[in-house]
Amino acid sequence: MSSTLESRPLETGRHAPGSGGYRRIMAAMFAAGMATFVLLYATQALLPELSATFGVSPTAATLSMSLTTAGLALGLLVAGPASEAIGRTPLILGSTWAATAVACLTPFSPSWHVFLGLRLLEGVVLAGLPAVATAYLREELHPAALARATGLYIGGTALGGMAGRLLTAPVADLAGWRWAMAAAAVFALGCAVAVTLTLPASRHFAPRRRDGARLRSMARAAVADPALRALYVLGACAVGTLVAVFNALGFRLSGAPYDLSLAAISLLYLVYPLGTVSSTVSGALADRLGRRAVLPSGCALAVAGVGLTLLPSLAAIVVGLALLTAGFFVMHGLASGWVAVRAHLAGAGASQAAAFYLCAYYLGSSVFGSLGGSAWTAYGWPGVGVLGLALLAVAGLATGRLRRIPVLPVHGR
Repeated sequence: MSSTLESRPLETGRHAPGSGGYRRIMAAMFAAGMATFVLLYATQALLPELSATFGVSPTAATLSMSLTTAGLALGLLVAGPASEAIGRTPLILGSTWAATAVACLTPFSPSWHVFLGLRLLEGVVLAGLPAVATAYLREELHPAALARATGLYIGGTALGGMAGRLLTAPVADLAGWRWAMAAAAVFALGCAVAVTLTLPASRHFAPRRRDGARLRSMARAAVADPALRALYVLGACAVGTLVAVFNALGFRLSGAPYDLSLAAISLLYLVYPLGTVSSTVSGALADRLGRRAVLPSGCALAVAGVGLTLLPSLAAIVVGLALLTAGFFVMHGLASGWVAVRAHLAGAGASQAAAFYLCAYYLGSSVFGSLGGSAWTAYGWPGVGVLGLALLAVAGLATGRLRRIPVLPVHGR
């Protein structure tokens, strides 16, 4: 098998597993994903601390997450089309460095509203990487390795999300939220340097003239295809469940009967490496069996996970979080890679379709994440659990819809 893959890049000009270019791409995308998601989720473990320090409600505290993801969703609508003109690698590098600069300013916020404004700006400038990541991988890597590579990239984002929470919570316990945010900024700076040194320039990207009619045509194609629409819904509901649960988790476990510190609560984010494993394994399985066959398992894992968190036992909550995390990354890893492939075959721009998917994804994170805080305030953990299960029911319907939609030729599994 390896000799076959090694011979094909000579025909396609694309990097195959085992090549130096493939390793550099995956190292750079892993580091960029880490930086993006450390900064994006840096405040999630700090929500109880922010609520107490600034004297705001749990629902208001979740705005430090929701505004960032909302800004990211808006930024994607610009970054996706812009990448068709300026290129993938300049946008990835520019986004990583701009986000690091904003992160360096955030610890100096003089008020709650300035802090929220910087978090909103953080989301906008973070949009460059997620807007083009899957399109860049599709253009530069051998098709036989695409699902696997996308799984590894998603795994980097999973570790980034975990690192952000594990890094900020203990620092906040010791020195307060400002030093916690500063630690996240320093981490992102190291990742930005690594991306700059390792990311290969695009070899298969062709700049396109900013043609308004053409962009509108590709946008229509990206929303007309029923499989793409189902993938947008799936992404929004899957991430909405994850963020709603984790946003409310700190408030639940910092109170009676658990009374855990922020540092102790942050240890629960150690379940995130399961996302790296599940996204990588499901990507490899999808290369052999097809995405349609593997995707339902992710939804089933997530449902089981949310159900377990409804139990009062801390052990059951931990196992539930592990299953939810693993199931979410199966769904997101497969769906995000599927969007790029399906869009290409459906006559839509890959970066535009990825932008639509991620716009829905981060709007789902923003809206349903805030609803998780409201559900906790109004109904306690049962309200959060019902919200999560309702969202997963919609995700399950989207998964069923994807299994019934006709397969497009070549790689449209």
